Amino acid sequence: MDFSLVKTFLEVISAGSFAGAAERLHVTQSAVSIRIQKLEENLAQQLFERSKNGAILTPHGHQFEPHPRLFIQVWEEARYTVAVPDGYDAMLSIGCQYSLWPELGLIWLEAMEQELTSTSFNFHMGMADRLTRLMTSGVVDIALVYTPELRPGLKAEHIMNDRLVHVSSDPNHKGSLDENYVYIDWGPEFAIEHGRWYPDFRISRTSLKVGASAVQYLIRNKKSAYLPYRVADDYIAINKLHLVPGSPQMFYPAYVVWNTAKEPELISMALSNLKRLVENSSHFEVNY
Repeated sequence: MDFSLVKTFLEVISAGSFAGAAERLHVTQSAVSIRIQKLEENLAQQLFERSKNGAILTPHGHQFEPHPRLFIQVWEEARYTVAVPDGYDAMLSIGCQYSLWPELGLIWLEAMEQELTSTSFNFHMGMADRLTRLMTSGVVDIALVYTPELRPGLKAEHIMNDRLVHVSSDPNHKGSLDENYVYIDWGPEFAIEHGRWYPDFRISRTSLKVGASAVQYLIRNKKSAYLPYRVADDYIAINKLHLVPGSPQMFYPAYVVWNTAKEPELISMALSNLKRLVENSSHFEVNY
């Protein structure tokens, strides 16, 4: 099976269109069309229904889909097995969403380096959609994300809740969501809870999707926003940020997602290690 054809097929599914797949693969749309046409000719079946709205799988496409995913997983497993450094027995490829890295992903990696002494590690950072693509292609084995996108061969478990608190660089903030309030997109659960507590809120002048990395923006520009307490606490301690009195706290669920095709014993050890870290931290609410 031609690797480039298989990869293109999966990217069209993920992007929902030939144009989207071309952008992700850094090739022209005509190149994507030629690859899919060649794959369909090899299989003697039409795999996609094309339209102005994009591309969807035909019944034959749905039947074919599991096979290239397995092919990619086997290929990546073989590639990483060869790439294991001398002196180590296995490699674990880990993914982490940016906002979960400083107080959890980093500590998790350090703990596993100490515990799994015969294992080498490969760490990836990204948003949930990118990490999901890396997992379905077999590049990432296990990942920490806020919004899991389940695919065949992936399993997810709710690992903890981040405690989100309203903070401001103004020590005299009165609690209202004024023109200096920045709405940070923490996902659909946060949006629902935010709407429940602030039913009259419509939209802020500035909204961000950068999560915990917004701290410096808030401090420099005298803004307020909801941040994870684990991120804000160090700045609160030095009076650069302040808890806004009377503001409700909200909770943001995080998940660990793993590839079920990976060695079960290694995944089990990584999961146990992560759960111990969460249970021993005062920053998270454990819910399992």
